Parts: sequence; C-alpha cells; structure tokens
Amino acid sequence: MCKYYAKHLPSLKIVLLSDDNENRRRGVENDGLLAFSCRQYIESLNKPELVDRIAAKEKKDAEIDEMQVTDTTRKNKQIIFPEHMRLADIQMGLKSGRLYQGSFQASRENYLEANVFLHDNEKYPQLFVQGYKNLNRAVHDDIVAVELLPESEWATPTSLILEEVEEDVGDYVNEREEDEQVINKPNVQKLPSARIVGIIKRNWRPYCGMLQLSDMPDATRHLFMPAEKRIPKIRIETRQSDKLKNQRIIVSIDCWPRDSRYPLGHFVRCLGPIGDKETENQVLLLEHDVPNYPFPQSVLDCLPTLPWLISDEERAKRLDLTKLAICSVDPPGCTDIDDALHCIVLPNGNYQCGVHIADVCHFIRPGTAIDEEANRRSTTVYLVDQRIDMVPGLLSSNLCSLRDDGERFAFSVLWEIEPKTAKVLSTQFHKSVILSKASLTYEQAQMRIDDKNANDELTKGLRRLNDVAKIMKSERVSNGALTLASNEIRFNLDSETHDPIDVVSKKLRETNSMVEEFMLLANITVARKIYEVFPQFACLRRHPKPPISNYDPLIKAAESKSIKIEVETGKQLADSLDKAIYNTREE
Repeated sequence: MCKYYAKHLPSLKIVLLSDDNENRRRGVENDGLLAFSCRQYIESLNKPELVDRIAAKEKKDAEIDEMQVTDTTRKNKQIIFPEHMRLADIQMGLKSGRLYQGSFQASRENYLEANVFLHDNEKYPQLFVQGYKNLNRAVHDDIVAVELLPESEWATPTSLILEEVEEDVGDYVNEREEDEQVINKPNVQKLPSARIVGIIKRNWRPYCGMLQLSDMPDATRHLFMPAEKRIPKIRIETRQSDKLKNQRIIVSIDCWPRDSRYPLGHFVRCLGPIGDKETENQVLLLEHDVPNYPFPQSVLDCLPTLPWLISDEERAKRLDLTKLAICSVDPPGCTDIDDALHCIVLPNGNYQCGVHIADVCHFIRPGTAIDEEANRRSTTVYLVDQRIDMVPGLLSSNLCSLRDDGERFAFSVLWEIEPKTAKVLSTQFHKSVILSKASLTYEQAQMRIDDKNANDELTKGLRRLNDVAKIMKSERVSNGALTLASNEIRFNLDSETHDPIDVVSKKLRETNSMVEEFMLLANITVARKIYEVFPQFACLRRHPKPPISNYDPLIKAAESKSIKIEVETGKQLADSLDKAIYNTREE
C-alpha cells in the first residue's frame, strides 16, 4: 500500500507511526518512509498534555510487565484509609437513621479538619470531622455519608493552623499515615463528631494551582498544589515538569485509592506564568466559576439597535419625570449607574422624594437568550483592572445606566415625606422616563451640599435628601439597627497599563449614608407592596440570628481589655460596640 501511494502520489509525504523498531527500520530502508515512534511524533507537536497521556500509557504497560515478574513495587504499599461503603448499604443506613447525609466542607486552616453540613437535621445541623482516617478521602463540596461517633470520641477544633508538610514524591514512595493528635482541651465543649463512611456524590472539578516538583532525579511523579487551600494536593504523572514549573496549571482528579495519601489526577492545560497579571486573573475567575467568555451571538441578537429612541407609544405608558432635578451619586469611575434620586418641595410644604431604578426588564424579556445568559452569570464581577459584565455593555453601561447624557427608562418610587420627622405620608409607584441632570461621585455630591454659595435646584434637592436621611438613620439606630461596617479600599490604576499603583482607603461621607438610607427605604417600600399585592409569592430574604457561641472570641477578646460585650440582641451588641469605641477613645 505504501509503495502504491509513493508511485501514484509522489508529492504526498507518508509518515509511518509504529512502536515496533523492526517495522520502522523496514519502512525507512525498503519504502523510504518517514518513521517515528508514537512518543517521537507526539513530542514533536509540543503538546505537553499529549506527551503526558502517552507517558501514562507507557507507565501502565511497564507496571503490568513488572508485576508479571515481581511485586516488590507494591508489597510496601500500606492501606491508609477505610473502605467506602457501597451505595446500597449507605441507603439502608440513611433509612435506619444510623448514617447521615451532608455536604463536606473542608477547613482552610487545618487540612485534618472539616465540617459536614447535614440536610434537614435539626438535632445535628453540622458534624465535626477530625483526623485523616475519619476524613476518608472526601474532597471539599462532596456529598458524603457520615456516622456519628460515640460522645467519648467527640473532638474540639484546634486553634493551630496546620499545613501539609512537603515530602518525597518519587515514583515509589512508602505512603504513610499522617501522625494524628486528637485535640482534647480541658473544660472546652466538644463538638458532635463523625467519620465519613462513604461518598454519595463526587463534586470534583478542574483545579488551578502550581506544580511542586519532586527532589528525585528524572522523576515523573510530582505533587500539584491547588490554589484553593481546602483542596488536597494531587499526585500527577508528567514528563513535562521543566516546562510546567513556575506555571499556573489546571489539573483534574481521576481517583483516590485507599493506599495513596493523595488523590491521583492528570494535567489538563497550562494557564501561564506564576505572577503574571492575566494568568492570576484567570485563576481567580476559574476558581470561583465566573463565566468570562464573550457573549454569544444569540445574546447579541437580543440587543436593541442604535441609535435608540423612545417611541411615542412607549412614552405614553410612562410617567414623564424629565423636568425634575434628578441625579445619581456613585463611587468614582462607576459606569453602570442603576439608581438616581431627587427631592422637591410640594405646595403643602412636604417633600417629594424619589428613587429611580434602571428599567432593565424593558430590554431583557423572560426566556430569551440574554435572560438565560444573565441567569448563568448571576452578577457583574469586578476585578482590579477589569469588569466581567452580566449583560452586554450596550445595556449595562449605556441604555440601562442612568447617565446624564439622555433620557432613560426607570422604575420610580415617589414618597411624600414630612420634613421634620421623615414620616412617609404617601407612596406612588410608576414606570417612568427620567433625564438625569448630573452623574456625581460621593465626594462631588458632598461638596455641593457643603458649598453655601451653591443654591441651584439640584444642590438644594441633595441637601433635603441628606437632612431626611439623617433623621431616618437616627430612628433606625434607636430601634436597634446594627451597623458593622469596615473600611473599604480601592486601587489607583496606571492609565496606560491598568496596573495597580496605589491602594487607598475609601472615605465615608454623609452622602454615602444618604444613598444607603434611601435605597433601604425603597427596598422596604417595594417589599411591602409586593407582599400586599402578591402575598402567596412574596419572599423574605432572612438572615438567621447567629448562635451566641459565635461571639465567644469577641467576648473573650473584649474581656481581656476590661470591656463587656452583650450579644443577646442586635441593639445590645450595637450599644456595647459603641461603648467600647467611646471607652477606647477616652483612654
């Protein structure tokens, strides 16, 4: 056949791939062919993942041949972990109540500890797992079956941060059981503890990280160190370690045998050099499962065409608020402006205050491609130097952004408010058309409020909003509202490279609180209206009261400074923190 092609198609180069040395020799001498072994050909492609796959096959074939002669490579293997129960036995255990099912959540600080959050179990909402054998090869986010330990074996979490020590990872390593110490602290309440007896569902995914090279010469076995600390190290086979060192790579888990301290996996692909900005951004996005691919054409087809104009028919359906002195107040550099405010004086002396939210629903209809894509993305994600949009920029930064460059569709909530008490007298809801008069930063809005010489309608409206917001906040705090705000930071970026050049703390001004109070009032007002009109479908986003035990570290730390912290109610905690700040300043 080769001679036929050589005769009739002389311009066609024929390559013979064979792992048989004699076949390759004959192909070269008798037929004048290019002849390579599979390894030689794949290495010429410069594809590390393909080289690793053929290397794994060669390794497996070599081990099979060696096992036919001797078993010395395996006689030193020790069983480290208990055997997992079969699913049928697990199901029987769950029915009888002897076993529990839950989600495995590994500890970030101690690789020998984890919690299993049980499904619909009031008595044991979560169980503590400590020790290598008890963890029994579970990986973070797996759905596992656990068995409650006798109370005499319940344990206490250690306060130490424990990390796995580096060890020899050569081809033939004696796997040894990690030395374990059960933490028995006197006079400390122990947690209900359990051991994992089976895996109901593996939730493995590709993991980002770096290679920890073996110290042994010519080693092909190496450890992969995931970027996520809750994921164990993964042993992989690769002959491309020289190319993969100092690189961020992706690895997938294949299995976790009972005689291996680490799960076994394989190299998937390389992301780029460690420390490179683009590479590290990719790691963040992949590890947090943030979709960052371009919007598909089906989504772009849902966008309106430019120039976009409001039709007379649509304008007739909405309340025209374009003549009001409406403005937005946001952080510096904000382009997706989703809310705006105004305040005017009514003929009876009361204020009309309004919050206007961008009408995204006009452009995104249920069940469309853009709606489904937004559902997948869930939210806009902000990195230091880029933004991953939930919807295309034509909407997020233009037509659905309440900028001061044209008319926009909005949902508006209008209140009649008594100025001195901030009491809401009446409320109206409208689909509206607005025309923002200014896109202000918090600092710019504050400067307008503080400038005594500024008396334009927009500035006077900001002053009224600020006065009302102060009264509303004072009432909330007196009613027990708890404020636990920490300083936020922002990055100053180089205008050309977009690299961060400075980190500054965001200064909180009265205008921050002003916007917060009116957005909170809008949420409360809309929630009440939804409950009133759709009581069977209204949902409450509820933050459960945390267990008192969660405050123990705070209480003990405060006691060391002779400060008493009361945590029975949110108001008690707020008052205690205020007193602590006051006493610290006095000292």
